[in-house]
Amino acid sequence: MKKFFLAIAFFAMCAAAQAQHMPAYQLFDKYGNKVDYGHMYNLAQRHQVTFFGELHNNAIAHWLKLELAKDLLEAKGERFMMGAEMFEADNQLILNEYLGGHISERNFRAEAKLWPNYDTDIRPLVELARERKIPFVATNIPRRYAALVNRLGFDALLGLSEQAKTYIAPLPIEFDPNLPGYKAMLEMTGHPGHMGNNMPKAQAIKDATMAHFIFNALERNTVMLHFNGAFHSNNEEGIVWYLRRLNPNMRILTISTVEQDSVDVLEEEHKGLADIILAVPTTMTKTH
Repeated sequence: MKKFFLAIAFFAMCAAAQAQHMPAYQLFDKYGNKVDYGHMYNLAQRHQVTFFGELHNNAIAHWLKLELAKDLLEAKGERFMMGAEMFEADNQLILNEYLGGHISERNFRAEAKLWPNYDTDIRPLVELARERKIPFVATNIPRRYAALVNRLGFDALLGLSEQAKTYIAPLPIEFDPNLPGYKAMLEMTGHPGHMGNNMPKAQAIKDATMAHFIFNALERNTVMLHFNGAFHSNNEEGIVWYLRRLNPNMRILTISTVEQDSVDVLEEEHKGLADIILAVPTTMTKTH
């Protein structure tokens, strides 16, 4: 009888410990199998480009991408570089000037088009690049040109100056409105099939431009960690789709961030989004 009660007490303690275990995140492969950080890190080392698809206000994603950047830097040294959607191509000069120590942070902040969450989510990456002399590529199209496409379509870009066109993927760009991501975006506007709606085209010019500047920055033995909203690289669409058109043989790893009520099991709708899926509880603190 004593052994019986001891067994009951043991199982009760185990149940209580399990109830108190509240993981902040869980990594999965594309099939929904649990993997650990070491697996993701080892994969990233073996690919030329790793797309870290984030949710822009997700604290865990921002922390984990910084840790991955530090580890890849230690592994790859001078061969490591970073790139980001959060910086537009016409800000590359000022970004380089700050990273090189030529201008103050005050001037950088005043003149660069920084996102509202710069301090909490992006600055740690920039400061790592500045301290460790890591190349950092501003890959995104200037927002004024994406807005132009959203209003008037791709043809409006043809009238820009030659200097302006240096901040954009070479024109004309290939565009497939039937890609599921773009198609879903069009349907969200309430005009499915109505190609007068230019929102997917504005998204495509961002994706094509980011792919263009990533491709231009890479050398044979260089490894890039690129930060972008998950939508830009989910399902190997967006930036990945355009990058594979520039180099079909490029070794590309994709990471996506999702939120779930529980991170014990990857929800069916999230399987296949990326090579690695970062699942975070929906109740996790937001950065902004």
